[in-house]
Amino acid sequence: MKKVYVIGDSISISYGPYLEKYLKGVMAYSRKEGVDKALQNLDAAMGANGGDSSNVLAFLEYKLNSGGIEADLMLFNCGLHDIKTDPATGKKQVPVEKYRENLNRIIEIAAKLKIEPVWIRTTPCDEKVHNKKNSSFYRFSADCNEYNAAADEIMRKRKVPVIDLYTLTFNLGSDIYCDHVHFNESIREKQGAFIAGWLYSWLERQDK
Repeated sequence: MKKVYVIGDSISISYGPYLEKYLKGVMAYSRKEGVDKALQNLDAAMGANGGDSSNVLAFLEYKLNSGGIEADLMLFNCGLHDIKTDPATGKKQVPVEKYRENLNRIIEIAAKLKIEPVWIRTTPCDEKVHNKKNSSFYRFSADCNEYNAAADEIMRKRKVPVIDLYTLTFNLGSDIYCDHVHFNESIREKQGAFIAGWLYSWLERQDK
């Protein structure tokens, strides 16, 4: 049985149980460890929450030097933490050029780990609600689009498959959030089903 490994932010934690459910008996599912710890604060990079691209890179470098990851595919995403913006200075947590550098390095490490990387596009955020409720950092839709575009360019050049979770989620309407950036249960289930569908198609291609 093929194996898939997930590393991403809190969005991936939320749709993860549905993805695992839909893959049961089809693909073995695993992810960055520490879901319980991550659920204590979904806005922080703790436990299973991969956080920004620098954190994902550091984690994969650690895995590379400590036995690797037992999987055929690695679904990875980072972006929502990278675009965190200091309200006072306007500084991003990870500038877009550093973001590009990190993504390229992540792809190189995946090759060393002998895992095929699959990029999941960063989901949208409700900036009006987000920036009204959260005074410690802001997020802006324009930044989400800019970082997604940067990632799109890299994935095209590096021939990395892409699952467009951004467009799927955006097209589900406006009443999709349970807070400023996370989604309600019905949206999480649709996201899990969407990704599972992509993986079913990938498996079919492996048999041809």
